[in-house]
Amino acid sequence: MTRVAFAYPGFEAWAAALAPRVGAASGDYTLRRFPDGESYLQVHTPCEGIEAIVVAGLDRPDDKLAPLLLLAATLRDLGAARVGLVAPYLAYMRQDARFKPGEGITSHYFAKLLSAQFDWLVTVDPHLHRTPSLDAIYSIPSQVVHAAPAIAEWVAREVERPLLIGPDSESEQWVGAVAARADAPFRVLEKTRRGDRDVSVRLPPGEDWTGHTPVLVDDIISSGRTLLETIGQLRQLGLPVPVCAAVHGLFADDAWEALRATGARVVTTNTVIHPSNGIDVVPAVAAALNDLLQRQG
Repeated sequence: MTRVAFAYPGFEAWAAALAPRVGAASGDYTLRRFPDGESYLQVHTPCEGIEAIVVAGLDRPDDKLAPLLLLAATLRDLGAARVGLVAPYLAYMRQDARFKPGEGITSHYFAKLLSAQFDWLVTVDPHLHRTPSLDAIYSIPSQVVHAAPAIAEWVAREVERPLLIGPDSESEQWVGAVAARADAPFRVLEKTRRGDRDVSVRLPPGEDWTGHTPVLVDDIISSGRTLLETIGQLRQLGLPVPVCAAVHGLFADDAWEALRATGARVVTTNTVIHPSNGIDVVPAVAAALNDLLQRQG
């Protein structure tokens, strides 16, 4: 089956890097807005019988969802045998339970929307907490790529005597995997969250890490409040300005400017396009995609 990669606007470089690694041609289409705000789509690449690979990061998803679903439906209507989604960042994973009466379990609803239009999904480190796996909410085959090896390689190469620090107990297994690959020690913070932007953290007492460079490792930087609080505590302990490494750099509101103002070095993978991108996960995504497509036949 001929493979063709279609880049959602903003992810042209991603699709161009991914396509040759999975033996795909580059697809061409026009996406624009009518004056009333509705989306116009025209696919220029022949689609009959192809394996369509849509490459679209889903940060800021509300603006992207309608055009993305319309693109998938158009590709299928024009004869694509399968339409899959490579979403380096997968949105709507936070609200995975009903914490207060009347709340929507939006991770489930979003999963149903994508599962209805796509035949498979490849993503990088989805924000799984109470959900055991993507298979619990997505009804299509999925492949999860882990960024830990790429981050560990970067830390080992770029940071002298690193001490990896995780933001909370939920991060322990993930940060431990990065630390093991980087051959570095790690510790996990005790975190108390009182709201989206009200966070306090505490380092385990009684340890002296003088001479080490703290590396704060997280899956997502959103408001940045946990990192900012941690940076302040580390400075009080006399440790050097840390390195902040994350998989997904969302940087809501002033998070990017606030973190830069501390003097910290901030690096993210390229799952969300941002000036902080310094760790490339395209090769890992390509390997996972090839594996998934081989299984699909």
